[in-house]
Amino acid sequence: MDIWNQLVQGFLTAGTPINLLWCLLGCTIGTAVGVLPGIGPATAVAMLLPITLKVDPTASMIFFSGIYYGAMYGGSTTSILLNTPGESGSMVTAMEGNKMAKNGRAGAALATSAIGSFVAGTIATVLVTFFAPIVATYAIKLGPPEYFLLMVLAFCTVSAVLGKSTLRGLTALFIGLAMGLVGIDQISGQARYTAGVPELLDGLEVVLIAVGLFAVSEALYNVMYEGKTVETENAMSKVHMTKEEWKRSWPAWLRATFIGFPFGTIPAGGSEIPTFLSYATEKKISKHPEEFGTTGAIEGVAGPEAANNAAITATLIPLLTLGIPTSNTTAILLGAFQNYGIQPGPQLFEKNSALVWALIASLYIGNVMLLILNLPLIGMWVKLLKIPKSYLYAGILIFATVGVYGMRQSAFDLVLLYAIGLLGVVMRRYDFPTAPVVVGMILGPLAEAQMRNALSIGEGKWGVFLERPVSLALLVIVVMVLVLPRLLKMRKARA
Repeated sequence: MDIWNQLVQGFLTAGTPINLLWCLLGCTIGTAVGVLPGIGPATAVAMLLPITLKVDPTASMIFFSGIYYGAMYGGSTTSILLNTPGESGSMVTAMEGNKMAKNGRAGAALATSAIGSFVAGTIATVLVTFFAPIVATYAIKLGPPEYFLLMVLAFCTVSAVLGKSTLRGLTALFIGLAMGLVGIDQISGQARYTAGVPELLDGLEVVLIAVGLFAVSEALYNVMYEGKTVETENAMSKVHMTKEEWKRSWPAWLRATFIGFPFGTIPAGGSEIPTFLSYATEKKISKHPEEFGTTGAIEGVAGPEAANNAAITATLIPLLTLGIPTSNTTAILLGAFQNYGIQPGPQLFEKNSALVWALIASLYIGNVMLLILNLPLIGMWVKLLKIPKSYLYAGILIFATVGVYGMRQSAFDLVLLYAIGLLGVVMRRYDFPTAPVVVGMILGPLAEAQMRNALSIGEGKWGVFLERPVSLALLVIVVMVLVLPRLLKMRKARA
């Protein structure tokens, strides 16, 4: 009953005119970001972080969440009409959606995509509502040894899954860990790795690093290496579904929701895996297998889009309850929380319950807003593709520069911003993932503090990590994550 009372309070907070306006603005920007290929919600959130620093924390988090799941809706529009996924999670949608569009069924594909996202997002939000407090209740019983190993597990999984190879992922992680060490040591009070630069005594700003790695590097990389976006090739039909298409879509929406949700709660590489699994499932059990890859099967659009949205919504569970991000955008959101002096984790539901429940309530409101935005305004979103890329990325660079300079009015910050941006370009060019850098930088100092606390509890003995059942289990899982993939690869090579 307590959950219901808190959810009602959340709706009262999220339903204030100003918060509704922030939610609508976030959903609108998110949808536009999803439509424009290559930008992505992580870039958008990173770019807007400095501008929203003076905004109320609750309104700010509602705004960023709207961008996050709005981008998932918008990504399907260009996938279906242009065969150009706006988001990596929309790649599978393009496979059948574009075939449907070429056969004059673009309207039905867009409708099943938008409604499927709404259904999956709503069900996943209900699951977040009930499961997140339970996870937080148990997580609060964990001590420093468990938290340290939980963060080590996050380091291993994020670096192994988000990179083209584990070595690249770990390299990016260690860059982030090194950045997190810059500044004054919290225990000894000594300056570390500052090279005598006074501006570095307070450490590197998470916002600055996020903006440089995502927004600035995205703009510079696209200017240097990417080509132009083509305009729409397929004529729009009326956005509706026939009775038969409804009958084929709704079971796919439900199946995909329960495929996508578990993947969002673990660091398993974002929404790409569940969307492919959903597509494979629908193709295998479909009564119309001949439509897949030819005229386009509506289940092949309905399933992946629902799985995508369910996975994205589920990423809020580990972020809010454990303070562990499982995707690029949640890593940036973690930094946004910390900028307001809020640390996501088990204590969040007690210390900042009003913010958490307003955020969860805004997911319900945002899903309705996105359904309204996506069905009637699809034609308008497609017109965004006509914006020349030079104007678009110039705007991103201006936003990023003004936002970062406004934080401390420091010219040093601008030099550092573009140095980090160039580092991001090099990393993208050679397929090094950028998300582990942010994860390492944010979680690194926290992991260091928990490790020191754990060693204090164990009187300086490392055996403290083996003496407690939960920490021992986590240590075994960490070893399995690092060793098992290699053993399986060696076994496959021998076979």
